[in-house]
Amino acid sequence: MTGLDTKDSAGKRAVILVSGGLDSATVLAMARAEDYACYTLAFDYGQRTQAELVASEQLSQQMGAVEHKVIKMDLSSIGGSALTDTSIAMPECGGEGIPVTYVPARNTVFLSIALGWAEVLQCHDIFIGVNAVDYSGYPDCRPEYIAAFETLANLATKAGVEGQRLTIRTPLMSLSKSDIISKGLALAVDYGLTVSCYQSNDLGEACGHCDSCHLRREGFERLGVTDPTRYMN
Repeated sequence: MTGLDTKDSAGKRAVILVSGGLDSATVLAMARAEDYACYTLAFDYGQRTQAELVASEQLSQQMGAVEHKVIKMDLSSIGGSALTDTSIAMPECGGEGIPVTYVPARNTVFLSIALGWAEVLQCHDIFIGVNAVDYSGYPDCRPEYIAAFETLANLATKAGVEGQRLTIRTPLMSLSKSDIISKGLALAVDYGLTVSCYQSNDLGEACGHCDSCHLRREGFERLGVTDPTRYMN
């Protein structure tokens, strides 16, 4: 897949953060439904599972992304999260406060790179699948954070200074997990390709015990729909 030389849908472009999970797959489908030419972005940041990167590429190809990039960085070098440090035990359910699966400054780093690519592509919209309802208590998934980053984006970029306003789109912010799945199914998202588990194996099989697995399973159960997740055991 190529970049600006590819014919876009009426020149309406967006950068979509696609992790390979259920939420970001739904966001990609929603952006496509709005007739955006989608440029998808994933990050190899030292996370426990690489299967989600395979999923992000497959989803991007299946849903017609113009271009898919994987940015490599090593957030495991600073540690501080069960997602990047195998010496920190993976919790099996949510608890009080910010969980150990929170990756310090992850969304700020990711959105900053997405912002740079959006400027290069001359597009004004960045989509991210953050959620403030069925989420794990991460501070960088709140509406206040997104609003603050959008302000920064328009102060810190050539596009923003020249009046080409950049918008951070969060279409899942107020939806429950079952609502998200319902919208995705209506848009023909193949959830069998997605990987939600924090510690899936190389085949994309889920542990079935981590907080992300619980949230996903409950979402499908509330809808009365079969979850296509494949489990290790």
